Amino acid sequence: MDWKKKDVPAEIVKDISKKYDCDLLTASILARRGITAPADIQFFLERGKRYLRNPFLLQGMDKAVKRILDAKEEGEKILVFGDRDADGVTSITIMVELLRSLDMDVSWKLPQGDEPYGLTMEAIEEFASQSGTLIITVDCGISNSAEVEKANELNIDVIVTDHHRPQETLPAAYTIIDPKIKKDDEYIYPFPDLAGCGVAYKLASAIRFALKSAYYEQPVCLLNTRPANGDAWVVETLKLRNLLVIDRLTETIVPGTASINDTRLGAFFSNQLIFTWDAPLQKKTLAKIFGNNIEFNMAGLQSEIGDAMPVVAGKSLFRLKEISRLARYAQNSFGELDVFYNLFVSYVQKKEGLLLDGDEFDLQLAAVGTISDLMPLHDENRVIAQAGIEAINKKMHPGLSDIAFKLGLSGRKLSSVEISWQICPVINSAGRMGNGNASARLLLGKDPKERDRLAAEIIAMDAERKDLGARVWAIAYPMASENLETYSENLAFAWGDDIPRGATGITANRLCTHFKLPSLVVSFNDDIATGSLRSARGYDLQGLLDQCADLFIDWGGHGYAAGFSINKSNWDAFLERLRLAAKTIEFSVAKPDTDTICVDAELPLSYLSPDIFKIIDIFRPYGKDNKELVFLSRGLKVSSIGFIGRLDARHVKLTLDTGRYKWAGIYWNAAEKVNTEFTLNDTVDAIFRIERNWFKGSETPQICIHDLQRQV
Repeated sequence: MDWKKKDVPAEIVKDISKKYDCDLLTASILARRGITAPADIQFFLERGKRYLRNPFLLQGMDKAVKRILDAKEEGEKILVFGDRDADGVTSITIMVELLRSLDMDVSWKLPQGDEPYGLTMEAIEEFASQSGTLIITVDCGISNSAEVEKANELNIDVIVTDHHRPQETLPAAYTIIDPKIKKDDEYIYPFPDLAGCGVAYKLASAIRFALKSAYYEQPVCLLNTRPANGDAWVVETLKLRNLLVIDRLTETIVPGTASINDTRLGAFFSNQLIFTWDAPLQKKTLAKIFGNNIEFNMAGLQSEIGDAMPVVAGKSLFRLKEISRLARYAQNSFGELDVFYNLFVSYVQKKEGLLLDGDEFDLQLAAVGTISDLMPLHDENRVIAQAGIEAINKKMHPGLSDIAFKLGLSGRKLSSVEISWQICPVINSAGRMGNGNASARLLLGKDPKERDRLAAEIIAMDAERKDLGARVWAIAYPMASENLETYSENLAFAWGDDIPRGATGITANRLCTHFKLPSLVVSFNDDIATGSLRSARGYDLQGLLDQCADLFIDWGGHGYAAGFSINKSNWDAFLERLRLAAKTIEFSVAKPDTDTICVDAELPLSYLSPDIFKIIDIFRPYGKDNKELVFLSRGLKVSSIGFIGRLDARHVKLTLDTGRYKWAGIYWNAAEKVNTEFTLNDTVDAIFRIERNWFKGSETPQICIHDLQRQV
């Protein structure tokens, strides 16, 4: 195996370390992973829910909140409709639990058996027969134009919340919230990669804000003045609604040369509540600029914010700008008014308890759904995953706790790895086995005995799913291998009547992992074929789908995962179209060399102490687009060797001595290497990751070895 450590210029590492106040090792890992943009670095070095963006930044959010509050006021009947996978089930749970807590009349539904993905005509007609008036879709709906039109005909409003890529024509819904909606070919929302549950969490947060905050729909102005060149002064102001900046105005004025009505400020301030930092100073400055005849109705917040946040007490905005952590990450100019705005938002959140534990269960569900749906763990997804996992390890959501107990995970701190490999598959299994209701009922359940029964039921389904997966793999793998040449070695493709619909996604993902290629698995059910796609090597699935779109009944997804349904009558045409489309696939990422392992950092032996977890925890949680850190160290001594395995001792446990600390190590499938590639008391160089190992309720540090070489 080749060991590869990317060279990064020392000046870049030093610049990151100095600018963002982090150690050189952290800076070198960031640089080596290509995390150099200020906004990207922020989501690794800073933690906490306050780094989540304002939910009202999402187009359609304000309209959705108002409609739901109207439904509450009028006692309307609401249906939450979602998907059967973990993202969809957690999305349903977030929304239904919130609406139930508000004593609203809410029911929920998701596809069962072989029912198609997304909102259905049958669900709409059934809801209309029950006098329902509002449907909220979660993790689906963006491609359901015909179904939304049917709801409109039946006087049912539909709020679509989704994260899949919109088609050219959007549904005629009451409003749509989807971070992938574009305007002029640019995403409107700054981060398009939220999961469906992330969007649901944003909507729930916005509703809570509307019910709790005195600033909901309350227009507010923040004002600051500062000297400019010469005798001029700068008057700058922000206009906020729902704590979101909706307008900004800056005027540069020489005192005595203009009245306030000669500027844009008069109209800007009309009927607005004005806050400033140091009111006496600002009033004095404004009198100097515009004269003493104008009375500004403003309130100073320096004292109140200082009481709430003692670290800023008594400091000017100029001084606070110099010490602001957020200023480090600003890509554009970051002035005193920006400091004031961030302090104001933090103050309101703290004063009104907007960041307290009221939504901790929502965060846990959003973290699980985000990890399960293989969303990239950068930007806001890192905040959701971090905060959600922290909440899980503090007080787990009852439904998740029942699953964890059945899996033997109780009493230990969970990471994204355990959530991804153990909890998420169990939640997904119910939907894949045609009974997604079971997972939703478990997460929404209030009766502990019923939840316990459901947890056992879906864990049994997971065992069935594994058996089914093995049977389908035996069908799909040879077919995909045989088809590679037909599809230009660019696509792994399998299909058949004996592939159940519930296994298409997981099999496509397995083919994708094995072949390192975009993969497609199709199931036949009567006259309909249903396919699941998974992407690899940076290829955007939209390019493939667009070339076949006219053949589909419906389709949707995002760049990493997608699906479609197609009439069997179009199957032969689809095969030919797909064969031609596969020729056009171009990858932005080279096929990985399985004989090469990339190293994030070389650690001197003095760094191999428990303090290394301070570095590791900066980069957690691990997941898509954020793999586990891989280290290299030289000169380790093998001080003990043992074997693991009851029947076939294929794995090696060993102790590696740094001279100061001894580390327990695990080396999988390495029994044959003992006494050939290394032996007791050898001095070795090793490539490894460092993890926390839980055994019988206790946590110990452990090195997990990828490769090891004896020093000559």
